[in-house]
Amino acid sequence: MRHMILLCFLMLLPCGFARPRPVAQKSNLLLSFLDPKHAQAWLERFFFIKSKTAHKHTMEELLKKMQEFYNLEPTGTLDDKTVEIMKLPRCGMPDVSEYTTFEGSPKWKKNSLTYRIINTTSDLPQDKVESILAEAIKVWSDVTPLKFTKTTDTADIDIYFARDEHGDNYPFDGVGGTLAHAFAPGKGLAGDAHFDDDEYWTEDDEGTSLFIVAAHEFGHSLGLGHSKSHGALMYPTYSYKKQKNYKLPTDDVKGIQKLYGKKRS
Repeated sequence: MRHMILLCFLMLLPCGFARPRPVAQKSNLLLSFLDPKHAQAWLERFFFIKSKTAHKHTMEELLKKMQEFYNLEPTGTLDDKTVEIMKLPRCGMPDVSEYTTFEGSPKWKKNSLTYRIINTTSDLPQDKVESILAEAIKVWSDVTPLKFTKTTDTADIDIYFARDEHGDNYPFDGVGGTLAHAFAPGKGLAGDAHFDDDEYWTEDDEGTSLFIVAAHEFGHSLGLGHSKSHGALMYPTYSYKKQKNYKLPTDDVKGIQKLYGKKRS
């Protein structure tokens, strides 16, 4: 089975001290989307269209697909609104229509899942990172029969932070661009969630909210793809939302309950 991943880690030792905001190189894909080569690379990464024939989709066709997804006028040209969308920080997984599961990938065949935190970012104290990740994964168990247990042994979902190339052939790209990625349910790397440690991870809007990105990635770990509903957690691009009293949007609830059913009273 071919696993699809989010592209929305070299392993670092846990550290309990916050660090200054990092200075890192911007993603090459963000340098100039008006350059057709950069735009083409972005489109092929996030809007790859399968074809039953040997037909190779043109840049215009890919642009129209992308513009339709983001509710833009499907001009097939690199207009200002299209370029602005391309520049937004986002998840690294390809985009698909509405809430959906990974094509050809099964859901977890059990409701009791384990997760293991391999390392943490030095942007936040270790205990804070662990509590944020626990709250992020809890948004999914709040509306389904799923139960998550943190462990230090072999786990269904491994979580870690890294920079650049980190062993899964999907290297991170520095500050901005893709923030994290996660694998669909299954064996091996499947289910694992990786976070780009070149980002400045925070618990508020001073940097990138670890809670929001982690909750999104765990949706992928459970089998959800991207939603084109702008208010959904599984929308591809990043936007800050407060962690306190966070409520999973209806679109995401429908998607996850389609896979695992409703939470039993």
